Amino acid sequence: MARPFLSVIIPAYNEAKRLPLTLIDIDKHLETQEYSYEILVVNDGSTDETPEIVKRFFPMVENLKLIDNKENHGKGAAVKQGMLAGKGTWRLFMDADNSTSIVEFNKMIPYFKEGYEVVIGSRDVKGSRMLPSQRFYKRWLGNFGNLIIQALLLPGIWDTQCGFKCFSDEAAEKIFRRTKIDRWGFDAEALAIGKALSYEIKEMPIFWVNDTRTYVSFLTYLQVLWETAKIRWWLWRNSYGLK
Repeated sequence: MARPFLSVIIPAYNEAKRLPLTLIDIDKHLETQEYSYEILVVNDGSTDETPEIVKRFFPMVENLKLIDNKENHGKGAAVKQGMLAGKGTWRLFMDADNSTSIVEFNKMIPYFKEGYEVVIGSRDVKGSRMLPSQRFYKRWLGNFGNLIIQALLLPGIWDTQCGFKCFSDEAAEKIFRRTKIDRWGFDAEALAIGKALSYEIKEMPIFWVNDTRTYVSFLTYLQVLWETAKIRWWLWRNSYGLK
C-alpha cells in the first residue's frame, strides 16, 4: 500500500460493544472518499474481546490494523503509540464510541490548505453542537478546568479535551515523541508542546454525541489539573527539549 493520506487512530479499552458500529461508520464514509486511508485500533490492554472484535473486521474493513497491547498504559500512551505508528500524511485520533463521527474530518481539510498543521475539534466554540447536553456539574467542572488549563498552558483554546484531533505527519512526529503523560492530561500536553514548537492550533466546531453512559469521575478532573501543573513545570525546566 502506498503512503495513505489519512491515518485514523482509535485508542480502545474494553470497547467490544461500541467499537463495531464505529468501525462500520468509519469504513462507510472513508470508502467513498478520493483520498487513501488506514485505520489503526490501539488496544490498551482490554480485558474483554476488543482485540478479537477488531480481527473479525479485517475481511470487511479496508486497511484496518490492530496494535494489541497486553497491558493497560492509558489513553495518552495508546494515542502516542498510534500517532507514531501511523503512516498517513495526516493523523487523526478519535474516540472508540464515535462521539464525533469521521464525517467531521473533511471539514478540517480547508484548514490544512490554509497552512494549519494542528486542527482540533471543539465542543465550546461557535457552531458546535452536543446532543444530549452534558449534566450541569460536568459542564461546570469542564469549564472550570479549562480556565486553569488556559491560564497555565493554552490561552484561547476552549476545549483541550475533545477526543477528535488531527496533526500533520511532521507535527505528530515532533509532538508525540516528546509527550510524557500516559493518561487524561495528554491532550493538553500535546497541544502545549505543539504551541511551544510554533504550530498554530485551529479549533473547529464539531457535532458531538454525548454518551451518557460514559463515566468520568471527579478524580479524573483532579488528575487532569495535576498533570497540567506538571506540564507547566516541565516546560519551565525544558524537559521536552524544546530549546
